[in-house]
Amino acid sequence: MADRWIHSTDDRERGLPGLAGVEHIGFTVPDLEEATRFFVEVIGCEHVYSLGPFRSDGTWMSDHLGVHPRAVMRELRFFRCAGGPNFEIFEYEAPGQETRPPRNSDIGGHHLAFYVTDLDAAVAHLRRHGVRVLGEPTASSGPSEGQRWVYFLTPWGMQLELVSYPDGKRYEAGSPVVLWQPSV
Repeated sequence: MADRWIHSTDDRERGLPGLAGVEHIGFTVPDLEEATRFFVEVIGCEHVYSLGPFRSDGTWMSDHLGVHPRAVMRELRFFRCAGGPNFEIFEYEAPGQETRPPRNSDIGGHHLAFYVTDLDAAVAHLRRHGVRVLGEPTASSGPSEGQRWVYFLTPWGMQLELVSYPDGKRYEAGSPVVLWQPSV
């Protein structure tokens, strides 16, 4: 596979100028109301604001968003879930729209992970709300030792994860850089 970008040999050119962090993550959902109820009532996020609809008779949608030119973004909603980056959800209508969420193994596969202080209590909460939890919590090994995690599905099949490492991960002892983690 050929390189798709020019590699820098000068460290001063590496990375985005002014990079401060991840501001938000966005996902398309099939039903904005159902997704809002799930993220607010089950997960505990706070809906902050909404925008839309957006459509164009020209090529703006494809030029700026990489979607079909006649796609309609019905609405987008921004959420805050305690600490960490914000996230937004969209509801689109588009010709040829794929309606099945990708699996993690598919190109474009993804998941959103929520840090919790008590993994077992969080899993029990999900189960009380009828959420499908995939397997039982798993204890990580190797550099991630100290972490436990479990995947679960939204009502529309999107993959989410719970993760917890209240005493840190093994890699942290010898690493000059530590991954982001909530200050709890």
